[in-house]
Amino acid sequence: MAGIIPKHKIKGVDFCGSSNYHYIIRSDLGCYMRSKDFNKGSDLSIHALHPDCQHGDHYFADSRWFYIIKGDQIRRVTDLTEDTDSSVFTLHPNCRGGDHYLAAFDWFYVIFQEKDMYRRTRHLFNFGLFPNCSTDEFPLRSYCTDALYYWGDKDHFYFLKPVSDWVEYYKGTDLNTAECDAVYSVHPDVLNFLPGGLSKTNGPAFSKWVNIKTVSNDSPTPVTWQKKVTKKVGYNKEKMSEISHNWKIETSGKISAGTLTALIAQCQFSLSAEYGGSSVKTGKEIWTEETEVEEQLSFELKPYERLYVWQFQLGLGSEPVLFCRDLKITDKPDPPTEVPLPIHLGVCVLI
Repeated sequence: MAGIIPKHKIKGVDFCGSSNYHYIIRSDLGCYMRSKDFNKGSDLSIHALHPDCQHGDHYFADSRWFYIIKGDQIRRVTDLTEDTDSSVFTLHPNCRGGDHYLAAFDWFYVIFQEKDMYRRTRHLFNFGLFPNCSTDEFPLRSYCTDALYYWGDKDHFYFLKPVSDWVEYYKGTDLNTAECDAVYSVHPDVLNFLPGGLSKTNGPAFSKWVNIKTVSNDSPTPVTWQKKVTKKVGYNKEKMSEISHNWKIETSGKISAGTLTALIAQCQFSLSAEYGGSSVKTGKEIWTEETEVEEQLSFELKPYERLYVWQFQLGLGSEPVLFCRDLKITDKPDPPTEVPLPIHLGVCVLI
């Protein structure tokens, strides 16, 4: 599924579900999304993650608890925002090393995706009356094996799967059967929160030099050209606000809608083309509302010479989103080839 980053390629991003809500954890952004229905995009809200609940390897939930796995330790809390009723346990050896974790039907599931199998257990760790942590092992049916994310709720399991140009998730009751109960598309407002999702709702990211001024000397004598050039600097507020316009931000002032959308856009630009990005880091650019700025330019023009003034811009689809500060002047009509921003060859790094 071009554009959506699989779980194994980005740390701290995961799906989980409870009796009433489904969640997308974006630990890399310091928050999570909660929704009653990813297909309808209903009751979307964004909440801050407590610092002790960030940077987990895996996240999942049942009707009462959220679970966060870091290495061989598992943290159990009732509220990801407040780290309420937190306890830390050691993960049982039988349950370590999984690619995905979920809870459903009063069971825990540990999916070993590369081995095409999963383990089912009542208890993930040793404590109290349950020291043995017995597990049952089953093959993972072929239609379940290539999912990007897995999660569960009380009566179902779900997985996001790269099956077409559409972003869909499957709903079922048994990972060991050959069929699922239903397939749903993911609402655009939910897609916008996924790492790589902006490429699906807005189109792939681009970065390019744009010619904002051309200066010519059509005379046989040298001339001095000295004028002010007006350029845009900052981000396209109208375009950026579309990302989060249906989100209810519940982060107690820790993060604003504008800050969050900027972080999501920065992540998208840093991605490789495989996930709809442009492999550049934009954290040091001016992420304030777009304004017009005048810059004084002065240079000598040779007889019949033509110079081109370029600005580096980034966008989504076909629309510019971020106008960078620096200008470049060349004597050729072809855009410059160098990239003025740091190149990022990984998945998603925010600075």
